[in-house]
Amino acid sequence: MSRTMRILVMFDLPVSTKKARRNYAIFRKFLIGDGYDMIQFSVYGRITRNDDDTKKHIAILRQHLPPCGSVRAMTVTEKQYSSMIILVGSVTATENFLSSRDLVEI
Repeated sequence: MSRTMRILVMFDLPVSTKKARRNYAIFRKFLIGDGYDMIQFSVYGRITRNDDDTKKHIAILRQHLPPCGSVRAMTVTEKQYSSMIILVGSVTATENFLSSRDLVEI
């Protein structure tokens, strides 16, 4: 049985120099290019079809880490993600609350 998952990536990267800002921009562009949506500043998430897909994208993420800073990843099921409570603000325009029936297997 496949289970829809989410990968959440949280990061704090230095931006005090031109090179550090460039590394930040490269990492952020990688996340967007790999299908991550911004949930909040420095918190990005992407949906995956199953555990194997999740492991694949974590491996890809590891290959694109910036040289310094702090980057953390956490995986949650779609059910756990959909139970998130927004205390202040609203769902972002790019954030997707999909159910497993909304996914198409490729």
